[in-house]
Amino acid sequence: MPKAVVCRELGPPETLRLETFDAAPLAPGEARVAIHAAGINFPDILMAAGEYQLKPPLPFTPGVEAAGEVIEVDGAAGVAVGDRVILKLRHGAYADQAVVQPSQLTPLPSGFDYAEGATFLAAHGTAYHALIDRGQLAANEVLLVHGAGGGVGLAAIEIGRMLGATVIAAASSEEKLAVAQARGADHLLLYAREPFRDAVKRVTDGRGADVVFDPVGGEIFENSVRCIAWGARILVIGFTGGIGLARTNLLLIKGASVLGVRAGEAVRRNPALGATRIQALTAWAEAGRIRPHISHRLPLQDYAQAMRLLIDRKAIGRVALMTRP
Repeated sequence: MPKAVVCRELGPPETLRLETFDAAPLAPGEARVAIHAAGINFPDILMAAGEYQLKPPLPFTPGVEAAGEVIEVDGAAGVAVGDRVILKLRHGAYADQAVVQPSQLTPLPSGFDYAEGATFLAAHGTAYHALIDRGQLAANEVLLVHGAGGGVGLAAIEIGRMLGATVIAAASSEEKLAVAQARGADHLLLYAREPFRDAVKRVTDGRGADVVFDPVGGEIFENSVRCIAWGARILVIGFTGGIGLARTNLLLIKGASVLGVRAGEAVRRNPALGATRIQALTAWAEAGRIRPHISHRLPLQDYAQAMRLLIDRKAIGRVALMTRP
């Protein structure tokens, strides 16, 4: 019988349960996908705890992205049995199969395995939307990437370099910075070594960063405002470190902007953005210019341990749940 991780009460990962379920029949226009891998994302953790902006009714299965093979179709346009695909979901990826609409499927890049496909679009899609749609990062600008050892941070480094920016990567360990450097970062800042706002001013000769990519929040956001250039754009990706407070006087003095980034919601409101984004990301992936960095691949039954890797900041890049050998 199919299996899925189920949230029946809100709380930490340990409150989730792995359960079996009856496979639902397909409705006309739907496809069934055998999931081979699912990506772990912070929104999954927040959603299971009831702390995310989307609050599905209980019970639900966490997970916003997966990859697998189409095993059944019922008139699903453009989809055939045997297709290797990426699934884009609002929740439901922590399972070994899913029923979806064709619009929720994207072909798996030819050079990717299933784990890479399952950890691709959420992080790289967020980085793309942040840097291109929202931040309008230009060649020769300075991009400061916080949480540079995480999945979205590494994706931002790759895309920032492709756009011709000078990339400053800030992270909490030398190991994370080594991966950031391998992905193209020009300057490496270790949070414990010196205040990053001083380091940014040092490496930019006092000018500051043009664009700040911040998935952390809290004090990171508050101090980022102190090391920005004139006309800077601060991109609020998330708040894993808490909610930051804006120094509005500093934003005024620098003529700066603070921009919220919700890649999924932007596409729901303007589907054309999503088509352009996926086309660009897929082309870059096929050309070998971008690829997820996966530090851990765990079996589906180890979902709590996998989620804890993100909570405890032990992952570098992405974590994938593997549902099949």
